[in-house]
Order: sequence, then C-alpha cells, then structure tokens
Amino acid sequence: MLNIKKTYYSISEVCGLTGLEPHVLRYWETEFPQLRPKKNRAGNRAYREKDIEIINYIKHLLYIEKYTIPGAKKRLSEVKSTDPEQLKLDLPVDTPKSNHDIIAEIKNELNLIYKILNE
Repeated sequence: MLNIKKTYYSISEVCGLTGLEPHVLRYWETEFPQLRPKKNRAGNRAYREKDIEIINYIKHLLYIEKYTIPGAKKRLSEVKSTDPEQLKLDLPVDTPKSNHDIIAEIKNELNLIYKILNE
C-alpha cells in the first residue's frame, strides 16, 4: 500500500497518501472510535499503517459505497469484530487517485504542452 515504510506518518503525509484534507481526518477521529492515532510529545498526530488502512476503508465506505456515517460506523465495527484483515480485502484494487496525484499529472502534461508550443 505505501511506498516508503515508516513507523509513524504525520497528518500531512496521510493527507497526501489518502487524498483527504486534514479537517476530514480530524472529524473522522471524532466519529470512528477505531481511528485514534497516537500523539507525539508536541501533540501532533502520529498515524500508523493500521490507521491509514482504516482511513482508506472509511473513505471507500463513504465515497465509493455511499454509506452514511452511522452506516460506515456499523460496517467498520462488523468487519473489525469478524476479521480485521478484511479491511484490506474489501478495498478495490483500483482505488481512485488522490488529488495530489491528479495535480501532479496535470502539471506534467501542461509542462509537455508548454515545451511543444515553445519549439
């Protein structure tokens, strides 16, 4: 799932990996008891890979399967109680690209167009 293996990820790194805004992650922490990242000495959130898997699963439930928050809570608790590995298995192989990835692709394409026009 992740390119660089780390023990902990900052909220900005998680936002880049998931395509979500920080306020969305903070809100989800209040709604989903399974999502409780540790905090470092400075009080900043420190997400583990397990947290990122949960975030991706919640994102999938809300944005792809169109669950409501209460429905996603119920589904997540059902999955966690039966088989935590199902968090990985239920995610589609072809997940949508993050906003960061899309912007990077557009930027590369615009640079190519610019080079062609200036030849």
